[in-house]
Amino acid sequence: MLEDSQINKIVEAALLAADGPLTVAQIGNLFGADELDEANSSKQIREAITVLQTQSHERGVELKRVASGYRFQVRQELSGWVSRLWDEKPPRYTRALLETLALVAYKQPVTRGDIEQVRGVSVGQNIMRTLLEREWIKSVGHREVPGRPSLYATTKDFLDYFNLKSIDELPSLPEIRQLIEPVLAGETVPPGGQGIQDAQNPQRQAGGSEDVATDDETVDIEAVNIEALDVEAVSTEDSDPETDAGAIEIGSAEIASKETAEVVPLHPGVKPA
Repeated sequence: MLEDSQINKIVEAALLAADGPLTVAQIGNLFGADELDEANSSKQIREAITVLQTQSHERGVELKRVASGYRFQVRQELSGWVSRLWDEKPPRYTRALLETLALVAYKQPVTRGDIEQVRGVSVGQNIMRTLLEREWIKSVGHREVPGRPSLYATTKDFLDYFNLKSIDELPSLPEIRQLIEPVLAGETVPPGGQGIQDAQNPQRQAGGSEDVATDDETVDIEAVNIEALDVEAVSTEDSDPETDAGAIEIGSAEIASKETAEVVPLHPGVKPA
């Protein structure tokens, strides 16, 4: 049976070499039958992860648990420097797309018609296609009404991208109000702020080119607050990354918002999305 120090080194090396987060079960599969205590193998791996998390406290990287498992990543406060390794500019999205993503995140499972009812405008097909192609949302079924429209929910890729373990980690409505009220008091709409106005005014008329990206209506994903909707928050079941489940448990999670900075993976072959 391997010594604890050797187990720690193997776990660290595996997390550094992997091209994505690893679960405890996936890490356990790296060891032979006689290399871990068969009755306590998962406990040994978790203890190794705890040791690595403690050791990384004063380093430029951290061992973070997200929806899909554990991963080493550059600390967010250092991402401004590390991101200069890549020439690509951060992705830019229309506010319409971000509002749509926020509605899916906070009202899931939701149909395209539900989104249009809240926003007061039609949702362009290119918006849904972009979110599906990025694998931030997916169809989880159909509503049993005429036409059987698809129901959409967020994915583990969405949670991983925004550095979340579960949908419950999205900020609460009071937290969002604290962020935006100082800006609104100055009569300035924050990035993505039109989403709140739309939610409060469902009768807003559709603009002919709202879903078309232009320089004045696109925003950097790092700078966006996904806007809150004034509805009751309902908790969802936490998705456990220590299992091999292919998708998060979908509840009826309702509103909050998330301000996030870009997370830069440590793996040298992986570029930030």
